[in-house]
Amino acid sequence: MIVGLVYAAIYQEEDDEKSNTSTNIKFGSMAGVGFFLLFAMLQFRDGLFIRPHPAFWRIVLGLGVLYQMFLVFLLFQDKFDARLFLRAIDPTLGRPLPERSYAENCDLTYENVKNQIDIFVIYHATGWYAKAVVLRDYWFCWILSVMFEVMEYSLQHQLNNFAECWWDHWILDVLICNWVGLYFGMKTCEYFEMKGYSWRGIKQIPSSKGKVKRIVQQFTPHHWTKFEWGTTKSFKNYLAVIGLLFLFLQAELNSFYLKFLLWIPPEHPINTYRALLLFMCSIPGTREAFQYLTDKNCKRFGPQAWLTIANIMTESVICYKFGRGEFPNPAPTRVVIFWMVLITALVGYAIWQFGIPALKKRRRSKNSSKKEE
Repeated sequence: MIVGLVYAAIYQEEDDEKSNTSTNIKFGSMAGVGFFLLFAMLQFRDGLFIRPHPAFWRIVLGLGVLYQMFLVFLLFQDKFDARLFLRAIDPTLGRPLPERSYAENCDLTYENVKNQIDIFVIYHATGWYAKAVVLRDYWFCWILSVMFEVMEYSLQHQLNNFAECWWDHWILDVLICNWVGLYFGMKTCEYFEMKGYSWRGIKQIPSSKGKVKRIVQQFTPHHWTKFEWGTTKSFKNYLAVIGLLFLFLQAELNSFYLKFLLWIPPEHPINTYRALLLFMCSIPGTREAFQYLTDKNCKRFGPQAWLTIANIMTESVICYKFGRGEFPNPAPTRVVIFWMVLITALVGYAIWQFGIPALKKRRRSKNSSKKEE
């Protein structure tokens, strides 16, 4: 590293005709990023993953820190300056995008279905393949899949590309693209002998040997651990699963809103880079979140979990800031009613499952203490 910096300082000619301000800024930025990643690889602490090498995951953490710094910088700009900044990075960016609707002709015919199939179908299936590798549970992935379609229905009044035909939502997206991605993702987990996540309680493991094996594997981070989040086990786990679902949905929505607000074409590589970065960050981040929930000796989230949450929420704040004045149409009444009912159901279930039993337990303990007195 030192040799490279010395070479750049001594042998780079200031009067070179090829040297200009734009080139110097780009090479200087690349050198700064390279130095930071080298420092991260050497000095950041190890996480739970050691394969392919701990240094690889330190670099991933460093990339997440750099992305967070970029998001914070972007947050303090207005949307016009942010678009100009992206244009300075790539001259093809920062230009208004043509609007496209997928709900113009919703007759279920071969021609209409064929017209909706493009390269993004592969991207769609690949994305759900990645989610399956991260979550490793059909049950959770299917809930996530259905909920994202619900989010598209709910936000059609803001983004035109969320308006799709019914068969595009439920046949092309859910039953074909999502299912194909989830299927091959779970098969990949099985091929590498990854144990699937179980979002249900440990009580569902029938044998005591299996329970003991599960507990022992919890303390072996170099092996893939069977995740058992225990959604109904405790209120803490219930909130964790709801929070994880929210974060995954928010990350998906951020990709659409950032493209719309910052004028980034869907086919631009920056979208792929963002998706890859969040995928690589979410693998150890999810594992660290699971460690925090299930290990009583773990008192805090790991750095990758915190950083991934910070990335997603900072993106959301940017979308909120840049989106003011962009979406004048109010949400339809049916959408508001649906979300009121859903939120009421989630709160009601939590009260019925955790609140009422906790109150009964307290009353029994008070009664027993009074009898002892």
